[in-house]
Amino acid sequence: MIRSSAAVLAALLASTSLTSISMAQTAPASTPVPGSGFATSEAADPYVWLEDVEGERAMAWVKDHNTHSLGVLQGDPRYEPLHQQALEIVQARDRIPAPGFTHDGHIDNFWQDAEHVRGVWRRTTLDSYKTAEPQWETVLDIDALAEAESANWVYKGSTCLAPEERYCLISLSNGGKDAVTLREFDSVTRSFVEGGFVLPESKGGATWLNKDTLLIARDFGVGTLTNSGYPMVVKRMTRGQSLDQADVLFMGEPTDVSVSGYTLRDADGVLKATLINRSIDFYSSETYRVTDDGAVVKLALPAKSDITGLVAGKLVVSLKQDWTAPSGQDFKSGDLIAWPLDAWLEDQATPAVLVLRPTERQAVEGVNATRNTLVVALYDNVRGSVRIYRPGETEWTHTTLDLPQNVSVGVGSASETDDKVFVSVTGYLNPSSLWLADAATGAVDQVKSMPAKFDATGMTVDQHEARSADGTMIPYFVVHKADMPLDGSNPTLLYGYGGFESSLLPGYSATVGKLWLERGGVYVIANTRGGGEFGPRWHEAALQQNRQRAHEDFQAVALDLIARNITSQPKLGIMGGSQGGLFMGAMLTQRPDLINAAVIQVPLFDMLRFHKLLAGASWIGEYGNPDVSEERAWIQAYSPYQNLRAGQPYPEVFIHTSTKDDRVHPGHARKAAARLEELGYPVLFYENTDGGHAAGANLRETARRLALEYTYLSRRLMDAPAQE
Repeated sequence: MIRSSAAVLAALLASTSLTSISMAQTAPASTPVPGSGFATSEAADPYVWLEDVEGERAMAWVKDHNTHSLGVLQGDPRYEPLHQQALEIVQARDRIPAPGFTHDGHIDNFWQDAEHVRGVWRRTTLDSYKTAEPQWETVLDIDALAEAESANWVYKGSTCLAPEERYCLISLSNGGKDAVTLREFDSVTRSFVEGGFVLPESKGGATWLNKDTLLIARDFGVGTLTNSGYPMVVKRMTRGQSLDQADVLFMGEPTDVSVSGYTLRDADGVLKATLINRSIDFYSSETYRVTDDGAVVKLALPAKSDITGLVAGKLVVSLKQDWTAPSGQDFKSGDLIAWPLDAWLEDQATPAVLVLRPTERQAVEGVNATRNTLVVALYDNVRGSVRIYRPGETEWTHTTLDLPQNVSVGVGSASETDDKVFVSVTGYLNPSSLWLADAATGAVDQVKSMPAKFDATGMTVDQHEARSADGTMIPYFVVHKADMPLDGSNPTLLYGYGGFESSLLPGYSATVGKLWLERGGVYVIANTRGGGEFGPRWHEAALQQNRQRAHEDFQAVALDLIARNITSQPKLGIMGGSQGGLFMGAMLTQRPDLINAAVIQVPLFDMLRFHKLLAGASWIGEYGNPDVSEERAWIQAYSPYQNLRAGQPYPEVFIHTSTKDDRVHPGHARKAAARLEELGYPVLFYENTDGGHAAGANLRETARRLALEYTYLSRRLMDAPAQE
């Protein structure tokens, strides 16, 4: 079966950032005119040299900017107290250790703290885990490994061979990159297997077929990677073979995003199907089955769909598009459907059964399978509940777990030996708690809870809606002190993402609470289109030529905050990372008159070259292709880099990135800062030389990043007047 790791729970339990308008809009006269931009080609771009990630000239530029920015921000008397508070929070030992069921019922956890900065993979029994002080046994200490090998290892997870799960492939990243080295590890002897599988650094993955055989998608040399830099070839590799000797099972096209292989196993760990996924673009894919004789057969699944589980012999699929199945049945985008696996593999015209059809304001945010049930996190108007579905011949029945209301819920690791499943519960003002549910009986038991990390006395959460430019109502949450004055004087941080069907759900952030809310700040989260808060359609409404809708949604929330007198331009700042960094750039270039601060994290910024940098080509499905003239036109209209202009009311911004980010190229952030400076604007720029796309290779770096961000925001939004 497909088993979730503890990653879903970890994101909700140990988050250090939450995240993670009653009027139609008219852009101000200063908004750039589409097509009048700067640097529309590589030849015309004077800062293309900053794309040389570790080039001598580029790194000298980075060093100079780091020296300046750290001098300014770390020289602020507020920095060190904020840094100490952030460090105490991220290194705290009273966090909830995110649990993952092993096949035999033990609990695994990956843990980082002040003594284990890189982290330790550890294990205990379920009974011990439920106690206040579990007795952990170390499986693998990443700090000790890095020291012994003089390497900058960052742990990226493990894949273990079912059902015994003794032999595992450990993913180790140099400094936090997406590319990893895979090494075979014996979890019983707690040592790497001498002469075992070792796959050199590459993006891509591997999965076990049996003890001596792997299904691998890696960089096999020239002509084996897509234009996005991901694997294009899947091979079957037996013990003792080199990468070159492994058998090629499937080859995609250079224009694909990637190809990968994986397995379907039942609750007993028995291999039921070997599958290959060909991602044609970020959202469209083809799924193939490798038959016993080695043939590769395409399965009749819609291009936009995901296999989400195998429950009691039933294959569960999530649809991201309307679809007419080979059986003639019509299904809707957002549906969960299921087939009897064996019958469907034999005849793909076998009728499917509808498991769940969300309403317009609902979305499925998580799915996992216990031995006999399907566990679904279903959100209604951005508030979560957990449903338990049980398969039948003609329909699936469901019950709802008795959990706290008006919160976020996360479906975590599930047991394969019975129907136990971990569920997390969290809210903006509700410290995260962990519940153990028995899906067979519906019983729930709170087994862990986090202590409050900030004083939420007198604070409240409101949900409002803003009217976007096309009339669509955009929900957003406001976290604030209940007695805040409605006179526009409140320092307010507006957070957004708005892409890739990623939902911004309510969650407890100790660092936002301690470093911002407790100090009198207001925190706002915009649930714009482009995200997944209301299912695939909410995302698709802001795809490609409609991307500007998401920017207008974010602007609408800012306008609504000002219209309600919650804040005003001198007191309003924005924050977002990656795709959210693009969001910040669009706000900066389109409506700078609304804001006085912008934290732009590991951003996309040059959208005319995003597809030529690192993994950028994989996002053409989200943004469009700048090499196609029609699509280039709509991209150039909002691309922040091309629309930066002199004489605009841009505030001093804080841009940060990571040299080791091999997903979003650091050149985006560097070039944004360089262009702003050329135009005469003050900029604070910081680049962490480790950290990958998460911009924090270890907890100390994470604490420093947080302290820098909130020092900057304090200077811009809490001082009167703002410091330059």
